[in-house]
Amino acid sequence: MASESPGRRTSWVAYALAALVVVLDQASKAYVIGPLDLPERLRIPVLPPFFMLSSVANQGVSFGLLRADTPMGRWLLVIFAAAVVIGLGVFAWRQTRLWTALAIGLIMGGAIGNNLIDRVRFGSVVDFLDFSGIGFKWVFNVADSAITVGVILLLLEGLVSPNKAEKPAAS
Repeated sequence: MASESPGRRTSWVAYALAALVVVLDQASKAYVIGPLDLPERLRIPVLPPFFMLSSVANQGVSFGLLRADTPMGRWLLVIFAAAVVIGLGVFAWRQTRLWTALAIGLIMGGAIGNNLIDRVRFGSVVDFLDFSGIGFKWVFNVADSAITVGVILLLLEGLVSPNKAEKPAAS
């Protein structure tokens, strides 16, 4: 039996991490919507004044950017997110670098949790992590955090990883 190539093993890391992010994101949202009843209570002090749980129905993308408050805008974001997830899934399948696979997994999981599941179920994204007490004005969620960390990892890897492409010789 032939062994899997390193790229295939690395891709499964991305897929497993994406699944973990989706589970954590959706479980946290189920908790704040269900037992905590955050939509009714609107705000729960956790570590006042620094950290609160606040109920926000976000119709934009990460941190409220690109609001899509029409049904057409909502479904365009769903379609765009699905295309991004498929593209990242293909990129992950071809990936041999562990850090890149981890970054892709974080971004895929966040996109699935926020822009696919939430928008289809609720018509908007459920945001609840509020650090406005320390000057951070955006309310966000686990999926937003995963996307942000994934993008930072991709940028850092791009800066510190050696370029594999050969540079043309100077003439």
